[in-house]
Amino acid sequence: MSNSQISSSDGERRFVLTLGCPDRTGIVAALAGFLTGVGGWITEAAYHSDPSTGWFFTRQAVRADSVAMPVEEFRGRFAEVAAMFGPEAEWSVTDSGAEKSVVLLVSKDSHCLTDILSRAERGDFPAQVSAVVGNHRDLEALTTRFGVPFHHVPFPKEGKAEAFAEVQRIVEGYDPNAIVLARFMQILPADLCEAWAGRAINIHHSFLPSFVGARPYHQAFDRGVKLIGATCHYVTADLDAGPIIEQDVSRIDHGYSAADMVSQGRDIETLVLARGVRWHLEHRVLVHDRKTVVFQ
Repeated sequence: MSNSQISSSDGERRFVLTLGCPDRTGIVAALAGFLTGVGGWITEAAYHSDPSTGWFFTRQAVRADSVAMPVEEFRGRFAEVAAMFGPEAEWSVTDSGAEKSVVLLVSKDSHCLTDILSRAERGDFPAQVSAVVGNHRDLEALTTRFGVPFHHVPFPKEGKAEAFAEVQRIVEGYDPNAIVLARFMQILPADLCEAWAGRAINIHHSFLPSFVGARPYHQAFDRGVKLIGATCHYVTADLDAGPIIEQDVSRIDHGYSAADMVSQGRDIETLVLARGVRWHLEHRVLVHDRKTVVFQ
């Protein structure tokens, strides 16, 4: 599938610098001095100081055409600056013009898959969808209509380890920037969570932990809930407990049927997942321990 690649909301190519490190005086001055020294024309600058952890976060974007060097040299020069902030510092320098890839994992629900495929086809998503992997064939025809390869990996009750090994082989063959569990109804094993740490992204309803298991919307309907929502988070070995990227809710009332709630829940899931994956691909999400800082 060939999708038009966008560099930013206005089409300009950027070098994006992110940094998380122990807070102290002089960090912003050091960053400003570095960017001035390389001629960087700053288009975005965001900062956050977390007093509870003593950690500092920033995301800086500069026009690539203002820096008279390739991104590799820019990254190498910033490495010398980052070393000033201690060995714990976590940083990255990326080029928004570099093509990004996403692989989607699916089961039978189509709403999240359809939304991401549509956004990518329209060219308003900062990545191409390289492939879709499904443990059922229900979404194969939909996927191939968009010109995206579909890989079917069945998950028998006996032999899930082999199935996950095949999924891993397929996914890693595409070297994606994000692996999106677009309503993939299988629990990733711990070793795969570790291998895909910081790249695997999940979406689920926000009734947890109150309504677990099957038919959560029907459980919520029976209890007369007044809010439904969705949570997008990074996948970890702790089920549905990874660092949260995005959430949203919608108010409902006694007039809603269980089917109405399911429909509205799907709408929220598609929006929350699209935002979360976009922010991840644009390097707007900085993770520290179990929390995230999201520079929208």
